[in-house]
Amino acid sequence: MSQYTYFTEEGLKKLQEELHFLKTKERTSISKQIAEARDKGDLSENAEYDAAKEAQGLLEAKISKMQELVNNARIVDETNLDIDKVLILCKVTIKNVKTGQKMTYTLVPETEADLKTGRLSVNSPISKGLLGKKVGDVADVIVPSGAMKFEVIEISR
Repeated sequence: MSQYTYFTEEGLKKLQEELHFLKTKERTSISKQIAEARDKGDLSENAEYDAAKEAQGLLEAKISKMQELVNNARIVDETNLDIDKVLILCKVTIKNVKTGQKMTYTLVPETEADLKTGRLSVNSPISKGLLGKKVGDVADVIVPSGAMKFEVIEISR
């Protein structure tokens, strides 16, 4: 039984575009590499042929996995989300209780996480600790470096 994967509309579109590129351009490119290597003669001692076939196998595995993600994708409609508490697609400003440092993150599906742009996976330890909290609540979060406390300062879209 397949498990649903949640995406924003933008994230699913990006995945579909990448899948289309792999199916059309990359498959064609690898097929050409295999044909060129095959034309060079004896396949039993042809390293280029072996490498191209291996690349083809890896590409097909990646396409299969991505196709399954697309098939089981569900789009999260952020217009219906309650911003009284921390949920997926909310932008949340938190303060480290110990250091006073403030951080702002948008909680996104795992497939769209990018810490450099402040997009934190809902499956991360910090997100899991914050989910369901309201402004003023303090979340006890277990991270690899130990336990931390974060106060929810603001929740927005």
